Amino acid sequence: MRVVGVEGTAWCASAALYDADADSVVIESDAYQPDSGGIHPREAAEHMRQAIPRVIETILDEADGDVDAVAFSRGPGLGPCLRIVGSAARALAQTLDVPLVGVNHMVAHLEIGRHGSGFDAPVCLNASGANAHVLAYRNGRYRVLGETMDTGVGNAIDKFTRHVGWQHPGGPKVEAHAADGEYTELPYVVKGMDFSFSGIMSAAKQAVDDGVPVDDVCRGLEETVFAMLTEVSERALALTGRDELVLGGGVGQNDRLRSMLAEMCEARGAEFYAPEPRFLRDNAGMIAVLGARMAEAGDTLDVDDSAIDSHFRPDEVPVTWRAPEAPPAREGAVRQGAEATVTIEADRVVKERVPKRYRHERLDDRLRRDRTVLEARLTSEARRQGVPTPLVWDVDVPEATIELQHVGDSDLRDALSEQRVRDVGRHLAAIHRAGFVHGDPTTRNVRVGPQDPPNERTGSKATREQRVGPEDDRTFLIDFGLGYYTDDVEDYAMDCHVFEQSLAGTADDADALVAAFEQSYRTVGDSAVLDQLRAIEGRGRYQDD
Repeated sequence: MRVVGVEGTAWCASAALYDADADSVVIESDAYQPDSGGIHPREAAEHMRQAIPRVIETILDEADGDVDAVAFSRGPGLGPCLRIVGSAARALAQTLDVPLVGVNHMVAHLEIGRHGSGFDAPVCLNASGANAHVLAYRNGRYRVLGETMDTGVGNAIDKFTRHVGWQHPGGPKVEAHAADGEYTELPYVVKGMDFSFSGIMSAAKQAVDDGVPVDDVCRGLEETVFAMLTEVSERALALTGRDELVLGGGVGQNDRLRSMLAEMCEARGAEFYAPEPRFLRDNAGMIAVLGARMAEAGDTLDVDDSAIDSHFRPDEVPVTWRAPEAPPAREGAVRQGAEATVTIEADRVVKERVPKRYRHERLDDRLRRDRTVLEARLTSEARRQGVPTPLVWDVDVPEATIELQHVGDSDLRDALSEQRVRDVGRHLAAIHRAGFVHGDPTTRNVRVGPQDPPNERTGSKATREQRVGPEDDRTFLIDFGLGYYTDDVEDYAMDCHVFEQSLAGTADDADALVAAFEQSYRTVGDSAVLDQLRAIEGRGRYQDD
């Protein structure tokens, strides 16, 4: 099969020829370069109008023979650019009398990594100009496990570089200046597997204005932003039980990001793959490769049904070209989470926040210390609010180690039910009423089943809450390390959002479980939190490219 791909979501007009039999890809691209500042949509569309015919003509000359299908980037992206690409692809498919395939640009970033690596069921980090999210395949779709809460990673960096007077694209300039800089501390914002860049960029701009050397600020930006992306990728691996990670998107060309991800995967025994640079930046090669797979599966479009979608989310795409993945393997007595190793003994667990070699030492020390203190404090505080949590027996802050009571016999991920998620709804509502959030309430940070009796060395007598009987089958919240005190409804809604995303990534019947969770939360919590959750889901940050 030979497929022509056409790409033009924002700034790069591109066409490609993919020969599936030879597994070869030829790409012709013409990137728009603004005279100053960032991408100007009208200028980008004008560039696309002029460049798309040229790159397609070049690829057709390269084809010099039959073409079996035409694939195009249907979205997400800038509407005027997408419409030009869509019109060109429709005309070409009709002229050649071949099927038309509409490809989601972000899924193509993921699939080109899967194609090149040969991985079966990887987690994917997409780090592009207008996007940043973590995806994993489950039950016929790619599920968004985490994403930016405001702007894409490349766009965020570009906002900083425009502030200091550098021309688009800003990423390579930050990388070059960071190589000569010293680490500067900036805000670090991770909420479960979601993250935010706006506060970091504001702080970076202010630091430059205050006289901090721009090279030092660039170093701080790289160390902070890329550590956040690496951490949430590891959280997604831990949540899903996967051991394969692929990288996609133009920001993936950054050597520091790639080295962080590779080091993280090596430390946890996972495999990592980053495509060659021509497949990371916007390109028609990935559109053609995925287009071939979709065409072979019969996933084609009638011209009348081929309208572009500038808000085309990757989790809206029915994945017709893949077989179901195998379930993840269970873990033994030593669990490797995203930031800690947990050793399980008879009646206790020892949780050690091990140093992360991929993070800058100063940043790593700060996170390990702060999260250890918060976990101990908030675990006990939640228990005082009537939420089942482990007893905290010992805390060693310098070593970032906590010794806790062993509770439950499995993660919620492996024992999902409507009753369990209702329990989580009540528990989150209780801690929100008390003025703090869990921070990372995923299906791996909820334990279910009986709790062990209190350890004899505590000398305490078992209370009614602590006694274990045949009917004592409880739902426990654990791992409060990302929690914090707050009275902001937005923060409470984000807690709920993180839990619901984890359901989407681990449950077969996520919609029913989400409904049960929200119904339970509403019975004892503030309905304004769920109203705010709807607002979060409807914002551009979860809808737009």
